[in-house]
Amino acid sequence: MGVAPIAERNFGKTGRRVTCVGLGGEGVLRTFGRQEDARSVIRAALDSGVGYYDSARVYSDSERYYGSVWGPAPGKRTGVFQASKSASRDFAGAMADLEQSLVRLRTDTLDLWQIHDVRTAADLAAIEGPGGALKAFVAARDAGTVRAIGVTGHHDPKILTEAVGRWPVDAVMMPVNPVEAVLGGFLTETLPAAREKGVAVIGMKVLGASHYILLKYGITASLLIRFALSQDIDVAIVGCGSVQEVQALAGTGRQPVPISANEQRRMVDVFAPYARKLAFYRGVV
Repeated sequence: MGVAPIAERNFGKTGRRVTCVGLGGEGVLRTFGRQEDARSVIRAALDSGVGYYDSARVYSDSERYYGSVWGPAPGKRTGVFQASKSASRDFAGAMADLEQSLVRLRTDTLDLWQIHDVRTAADLAAIEGPGGALKAFVAARDAGTVRAIGVTGHHDPKILTEAVGRWPVDAVMMPVNPVEAVLGGFLTETLPAAREKGVAVIGMKVLGASHYILLKYGITASLLIRFALSQDIDVAIVGCGSVQEVQALAGTGRQPVPISANEQRRMVDVFAPYARKLAFYRGVV
């Protein structure tokens, strides 16, 4: 009897389906000079049935690592949903980033291209203003160079919610973990706003900075991934540092058993005293 496939979910209203877990662009991928280690992780994800692959123009050599695996033969990308991001706030910079991402990834199309790390009202104004990056994203989607566009943020849920409401995006990436259930905002404001528009939701920071929480309370990485998948999201991404971590991620995706409301509350209670410290990515420490 073969290994069960990783569960799939609809990716918003795009008409695409993706595996419920994906390989994050961080971990060993956000490095320089570790090509063999990175290639081993990417190949392990492929062999395990992971279909969603995250990256960003600013993630060190992440895109190059992927490109070295996909290679010039297009058949290697069959069934692979490749996402990347641009942190440029202006039209010309975003277009230059896209051109470089395509070259580095050795592809002519991205499945998802995302406006990266939107934090402030000034970011919103620059991106959507005259000569802003938003026009580049829409133009790339209209041209078919990218199939879908999105926005990411982990700093201010109100700003990210504004972006989801105001921009014609297909997806949003945001933190999804027990800390966010304590602090509110991303899960209580951004997530409902995205779902109301049919925008796909990608969960990041799934494990957070929870190493000592895991050791002290016996909350495993698998449990945290299941917590994320118990929310109304489409895919949870995790950066991996080894083949073993990839296999654990894929194993959870094959059996993404929802966590009961009572168990979720227990996890939230465990994380509550450490919430502000663990949400370092918000800049609230």
